[in-house]
Amino acid sequence: MKGIYSVLGLVYMVTTSFYLSPGKAVKTENVNTATIEKVADTKSEKTATKASSSEELYKSIPFDPEHELNYEVFSKALTGFENLKKAGLLNQDSHLLTICDFSMSSNTKRLWVIDTNEKKVLFNSLVAHGKNTGEEFAANFSNTESSLQSSLGFYITDATYQGDNGYSLKLLGMDKGFNDAAYRRAIVMHGADYVSDEFASEHKRIGRSWGCPAVPRALTQPIINTIKGRNCLFIYYPDQKYLSSSEWLRS
Repeated sequence: MKGIYSVLGLVYMVTTSFYLSPGKAVKTENVNTATIEKVADTKSEKTATKASSSEELYKSIPFDPEHELNYEVFSKALTGFENLKKAGLLNQDSHLLTICDFSMSSNTKRLWVIDTNEKKVLFNSLVAHGKNTGEEFAANFSNTESSLQSSLGFYITDATYQGDNGYSLKLLGMDKGFNDAAYRRAIVMHGADYVSDEFASEHKRIGRSWGCPAVPRALTQPIINTIKGRNCLFIYYPDQKYLSSSEWLRS
């Protein structure tokens, strides 16, 4: 009998050793819930602060009322700009942000070079998209060689050179699968006679490049000399696949 009681006692001890009183269980659950809520609140506060800072900067920049940059486009460009800095791909003191909004008509001034320190627009210009990207409006984008299409995403400006299109600026694509073949494809910024109001008046749209963000001849040297040497260029279009995939647009 003693052996039986010993066995029963051992079983009792083992089974009760896993028991946790309701009070303790509730307390632990409350602590976990509070921690989760605190983390969520902190993240929400950071997002709100970032959005507020972005909106404040946007409102402080005196855009031409007839050629105003869309705030959502600016906000996305700024997010990528800051993330590239955090990744060490841009200098921390980098303050020049170039944005091409390819959701707009090519007959409008849809390129902006912005000095985020001085809070002003340095250039607002026409800019061409690729021949196979669309007519007046852009629609199709590619990262493939010989596609003659523009590529979406963030770029870092590199060195200048004299090429077939004259003074040009090399571009390094930072978005994998979207524009990282830009260097191999010779996607660069250069000047073109077909990027002008006169050409648009005659053809109902400005001319198109082979995928390069081409700018007016008269502005080629001033723009390139301003943004060359590791500055940020963002080519935007509301492509959901790109917007949900780009690592630089993550908050």
